[in-house]
Amino acid sequence: MMKKHRPPHIYLDQQYYFLTSGTFRKIAYINNELKKNLLKDLIIKTLYQYQYTLKAWVILDNHYHIIFKTSLGKFLPKIMATIHGKSSIEINKIEKKYGRKIWYQYWDYCIRNEQDYWRHFNYTHSNPIKHGYVNTIKDLSTYQYSSFHYWLRKNGEEWIYDCFRRYPILDFTRDEDEF
Repeated sequence: MMKKHRPPHIYLDQQYYFLTSGTFRKIAYINNELKKNLLKDLIIKTLYQYQYTLKAWVILDNHYHIIFKTSLGKFLPKIMATIHGKSSIEINKIEKKYGRKIWYQYWDYCIRNEQDYWRHFNYTHSNPIKHGYVNTIKDLSTYQYSSFHYWLRKNGEEWIYDCFRRYPILDFTRDEDEF
């Protein structure tokens, strides 16, 4: 009998999810603009195809986070197979290394309430700070591969900084993050 190496997935309809996926052995396979744009476009297109609503996202060199609302939860495994399958093929094609494993697996989490949603929203957008791509929350506007720009344009600087104030990410914000 084969052991399961992760908790079982729960696929619910009309549910907000936070999803994380990492590359195989944490190798920086998504390490340039071309690959990040490829993955971003594939995530957006695939979620749209299944009538899932993308709410927030960030792409780093060896992992990504997305927040979305499902239509039918049962489609989530197919969506992830599409995103990971197609992006693996394209990344390997770019590097001329066919058949190489790019993705390890994904972890999904059902968001429980409004506070939980906004903390995951902030966690997603703060990830470039956590991993050293930028230094402060104000610097997030310089990191291209995140929906931070969308929310900044849509609701303004005051709204986004208020969001960070009201729902702080305690594990990696820095002292310079004065609002």
